[in-house]
Amino acid sequence: MAGKKLWGGGRLFAFIFFILSRLPSGAATPQVPFLMWSSEGLLDGTSHTAGHITSNEELKAYLTSVFDSGSHTVLMFLQDKLSKDDFTVFGGVFGNKQESAFKKLEAALQSSSSVVTLPALEWAGLSGAPTLLQDVLGVPPLLVDVDTLSHLSINKSANNLLLINLPYCHNTHRLCKEVLHDNDEVIGNILSFLRAKNLPYTAIYTGLEPSRVISESSVSNQQGGRSLLQAVDPDIKPPIMFNQSGNPCIMLWAQNLNVSLTSTSEWVDLAQDTPTLTGSMCNNSNAVLVLNYASGYILSFTMTQRFYPVSARNWFTLDSVQLQVNSLTASFTGRRGIYAPVEYSFHCQSVNNFRDALLVPNGSNQTSSQLRLNFIDFQIQGFGLANGTNFSYASDCAGFFTPGIWMGLLTALLMLLIFVYGLHMIMQLNTMDRFDDPKGPSISVPQSE
Repeated sequence: MAGKKLWGGGRLFAFIFFILSRLPSGAATPQVPFLMWSSEGLLDGTSHTAGHITSNEELKAYLTSVFDSGSHTVLMFLQDKLSKDDFTVFGGVFGNKQESAFKKLEAALQSSSSVVTLPALEWAGLSGAPTLLQDVLGVPPLLVDVDTLSHLSINKSANNLLLINLPYCHNTHRLCKEVLHDNDEVIGNILSFLRAKNLPYTAIYTGLEPSRVISESSVSNQQGGRSLLQAVDPDIKPPIMFNQSGNPCIMLWAQNLNVSLTSTSEWVDLAQDTPTLTGSMCNNSNAVLVLNYASGYILSFTMTQRFYPVSARNWFTLDSVQLQVNSLTASFTGRRGIYAPVEYSFHCQSVNNFRDALLVPNGSNQTSSQLRLNFIDFQIQGFGLANGTNFSYASDCAGFFTPGIWMGLLTALLMLLIFVYGLHMIMQLNTMDRFDDPKGPSISVPQSE
């Protein structure tokens, strides 16, 4: 719960803010940060790991062990609202420290002999923290400010609980920073007064209630990873996944898996049915996904991975797609760009064998030339699956230089050539070196007979 001060300078305050910022922003239980430092070296103990929510019972047990003997003067800076996000937003830890709204607080933590930081203290209502300290110290809190403190006589032989209320902003970001800066000045002035009086103290900075409360559901619903199917709509069918020895091995998803036996027959969308995966297999270098449909269609995808010295990395390729129906078997080879780094998945808006074909018939099989395949919004991955819910980052088949881009570039180049040629012709124009003067003798050209 507590920790000794082991760092000097700004490293301690930066570390505290780093711990605060690494915690989740939302939780089911409202929380407030709790900072505690002492000029007497009273605070000692073991630190909780980041993410632990300290209960009021734990805090009370620790405070009781700290203040169990002797007399203590405790300053409680109680802000109307405070959350750990206030430190990361207005503390300047990850930006310019000159713009920090907690300069005096930082200086106090640096100069203290011991510091306790509880980034997530369970909030127990508006009277939780003052009541807790009142029970531990056995004295009621005394509300003070900078002016009243200078006229106050403090008995060092008895416990004293001095309460300093601090406001919080309610409007814009800039106003919040100004309010927190003013609160920081109040903290600095009061601590300077106590140091001038040579009065030992223990100071606490916390909030009366959280300034930011985010529901846990808004965080838990977010899914990690980068993939085209990262956010799965409930109405969208899940991807086809083959597991081997309990581990995800091959994953495939397509909006439509359209097949047609002839160029004139109707399309059959196999994606509307749920297949069995009998015959599928995978290992470190080969993967075969076999989709067996109740209608008699069998669709197979064969993939391999190899190391390519030119790129110094492993790539996987979709070597062949095979369709079997009744007694017909057609095999197609992916020869035009059906490949991706082994850590990626492959995606293409349209994979077909008849228009801008990525699939070409394998050999001179007459059946392959009759069948038509058209996979819409097709995505597949046969290696490097980290989990069974998301594809890896997708390598798309769409090239950067599309026909439209090429047309635009060629048109711009042609216009540039015309402009350069016209500019060159203009620069080559010369003025006449002799003109006919109408007021002078006319130019005569002798004629020879």
